[in-house]
Amino acid sequence: MRYNRPMTISAKICGLKTPEAVDAAVAGGASHVGFVFYPPSPRAITPAAAGRLIARLPPRVIPVALVVDADDAAIDAILAAAPVRMLQAHGRESAERVAALKARFGLPVMKAVGIAGPADIARAQAFQAVADLLLLDAKPPKKGLPGGNGLAFDWRLLAAETWTRPWFLAGGLTPDNVAEAVRTARASAVDVSSGVERAPGDKDVALIAKFLAALRPL
Repeated sequence: MRYNRPMTISAKICGLKTPEAVDAAVAGGASHVGFVFYPPSPRAITPAAAGRLIARLPPRVIPVALVVDADDAAIDAILAAAPVRMLQAHGRESAERVAALKARFGLPVMKAVGIAGPADIARAQAFQAVADLLLLDAKPPKKGLPGGNGLAFDWRLLAAETWTRPWFLAGGLTPDNVAEAVRTARASAVDVSSGVERAPGDKDVALIAKFLAALRPL
């Protein structure tokens, strides 16, 4: 499959469910693709279906399993059918649980942290001792999904921070605002889900292409 030249900004397209969406992410130059293993989400996928989509990926694209407070048995079932190369802990997982996931499954772990103010930045910084990567997302509503809500936070909160681990900026990103978000937050990697959808869980291949194209000049 032909794809565009590599980007200096890494991009993860999350919540993929169809071959067309996976192919669009690959063609646009995404570095990571995410599969959601959280049944309440409109983006949820079965391990078997994710496994078939992962088989379409070239080696340069990293498949990621998004889990929310999942136990070891649930993750075992995912890995039995879907050969992901990274776990994304997107719930209330503690630092101890993140360390345990790494030890138990032998995969790098990305920890998602909801951001609304300076105290959340400090909480995210603390996860650097155990997580391989961080995902800095908008803090979800109390009764909403843990992610993919289309909400943004004040990107200026990140502008002066320094990090010892790689991190992805997420939350309310779209093809129209992602360039500004990258510049404001000084991000080198971004994650998008709802911002490239026609409806919750329904990815739009044109929006995926537009989102990735917006990163190319950066």
